[in-house]
Amino acid sequence: MFRFANPDFLYLLLLLPLIVAVYLYSNHRRRQNIRKYGDPTLLKELMPTISKYRPDVKFWLTFSALALIIFMLARPQFGSKMETVKRSGVETVIALDISNSMLAEDVTPSRLEKSKKLIARLIDTFNNDKVGLNVFAGEAFTQLPITSDYISAKMFLESINPSLISTQGTDIGAAIRLAVKSFTPNDGVGKAIIVITDGENHEGGAIEAAQEAAEKNMQVFILGVGSPNGSPIPVERGSNDFRRDKNGEVIVTKLNEAMCQEIAKAGNGVYIRVDNSNSAEKILNEQIAKLAKTDVESQVFTEFDEQFQALAWLILILLVAEMLILERKNPLFKNVRLFK
Repeated sequence: MFRFANPDFLYLLLLLPLIVAVYLYSNHRRRQNIRKYGDPTLLKELMPTISKYRPDVKFWLTFSALALIIFMLARPQFGSKMETVKRSGVETVIALDISNSMLAEDVTPSRLEKSKKLIARLIDTFNNDKVGLNVFAGEAFTQLPITSDYISAKMFLESINPSLISTQGTDIGAAIRLAVKSFTPNDGVGKAIIVITDGENHEGGAIEAAQEAAEKNMQVFILGVGSPNGSPIPVERGSNDFRRDKNGEVIVTKLNEAMCQEIAKAGNGVYIRVDNSNSAEKILNEQIAKLAKTDVESQVFTEFDEQFQALAWLILILLVAEMLILERKNPLFKNVRLFK
């Protein structure tokens, strides 16, 4: 397994394109200034020791060394020892509604973004637990199989948006049935299905799916996002232009709390309303903590070898090469044409 011990340093790579842009711009200005003094071909004859390409070679050597320094600061590592570790935890599969109605802004900043932030904070509370991530609209699919890799879970979470599913609708039943299949075969471990939705179920079968999950000792928690009073769906985030139906009327999406409560009851779980406060997060954490925990085995790397030494040698070689290359041609090697 490869990883960076200090990945935050990789953000410095964003500066590299700016450095290249500044260098290219300065080269352009320098050539323009040279043309002011006369014909470039004639000036080249008058300055035979001036090299056209050596400054570029020196820059790219320095640039490459700088890029490698950034990678070195991030401390690249390879896993060298893997062990089977037993941890006591629960399994949670989150099914997130990504239908267009989740773009409504009756909670801040929107139903979908509020839900994603709630999930991220929930993942932060996990310790020795496993989490899976599914998304659904008119159909459901797995975004991330169940795992104990919380970093990957949050990365996949960040990429979620309604464009992932072209079939619109809200099939909560399909989401629950997929979640049931997403758990590991381990018996005795507490298993929770967390469905985050606005409750506008268009397909049916959700209550039956929740009952089937409960029969398999899985609890179904429903988090209802939005307002029962309803809200229009903006065409774009923060826009005053709203989605309309075939008749040109503004679509108003309402949180269906009654249906959410029925599904949660059928799934032997609880219904939790998500609003602009953090109360839903607190209640959910309390419910997850009540689940039975059991020892879960997982393969993890327990030792990592540092790889920065190889980068350090490459950096040294590049910098030495940069120092040895002079910007002007050396008269002693005038017949050697490595650079023009």
